Amino acid sequence: MTTNPSTTYPFRSGLLTGASSGIGEAMAHLLGAAGVPTVLVARRTARLQAIADRYAGFEVLTADLNDTDDLTAVCSRIADGTDTIDLVVNNAGFGTTGRFQNADADRLHDEIGLNVQALTRISHAALTAMVPRGCGYLLNVSSMASFQPAPKMAVYAATKAFVTNLSESLHEEMRGTGVHVTALCPGLTRTEFQSISNSGAHATNYPRFAWSDVNHVAATGLNDVASGRAISVPGAFYRVMAVASGLSPRAVTRRVSALVQRSTD
Repeated sequence: MTTNPSTTYPFRSGLLTGASSGIGEAMAHLLGAAGVPTVLVARRTARLQAIADRYAGFEVLTADLNDTDDLTAVCSRIADGTDTIDLVVNNAGFGTTGRFQNADADRLHDEIGLNVQALTRISHAALTAMVPRGCGYLLNVSSMASFQPAPKMAVYAATKAFVTNLSESLHEEMRGTGVHVTALCPGLTRTEFQSISNSGAHATNYPRFAWSDVNHVAATGLNDVASGRAISVPGAFYRVMAVASGLSPRAVTRRVSALVQRSTD
């Protein structure tokens, strides 16, 4: 994992969910290299501890965010006034690939629970703690999928549309409070997401230029929430796509999304 030790952030401390792999792990190393003490949250204790052992002030909080007690523990850690956290990153999430009617209903329930319900609870805990202090940063990891329908990833796209919309709304609510809220909307990024979402077979069908480097995505998100941006889209290619999605009629984006998915079957 390559980090830039000269990077500095305005955060004094952080809490990062989904920190055991992918974008979350990359962010953990960036924060560690910058000397930002961080609470690492995920289900895989050993992976979290291996990261925490590398950096001073890092803490491991093992939690399954679809478990009510574990989620409450994370929210309580954010609310702990004796050990202030001023950066919260909601990175934990997963997707499901395939036709909606063929998907496992319990998996879809858990997908919504993690991507939407847990993220909302943690966001609420973060802003409840940050607003009275007049300072704080909330970074919610969304996706380019939030900007258009995604046939065969319907629930994932819907949950990420919620994340982007919620984050933009909170960004405006927080205006003038000293608290910054940002939605990070990366495109294709090589992480464990492909295997967990069962989309690995499709991944090889996308051109190399469509893939983003996980370290670049992580750095862009942290820099953009520090800068107070509402939406963070890493990479020029995806920034153009995001603008095009906003300008195109819904019927067009819907059909294009379906055709792209069909081309990878």
